[in-house]
Amino acid sequence: MTGDSLNPLTEILIERLERKGITPGTIPGFIRNLAYIMSVTPHMDLREVNRRLHLVGWNDFELDDHTLQLIIASLEAKVLL
Repeated sequence: MTGDSLNPLTEILIERLERKGITPGTIPGFIRNLAYIMSVTPHMDLREVNRRLHLVGWNDFELDDHTLQLIIASLEAKVLL
């Protein structure tokens, strides 16, 4: 799923999510769900983030702190562009 048009941070994030079992076609939806969850309550701990992800259907996925930080950095980089 990676390509020349993606920044290195995004490429790392996509590769990490794929290794954790998220299929390439569902990554954008996962990121949108997570971005919405974080926008509603931005100061959640990782356990609460995972709980809310499970509530919206991401039952088979457990987000780790490193991947969460990569996603946050990637989203912040897009906002700054």
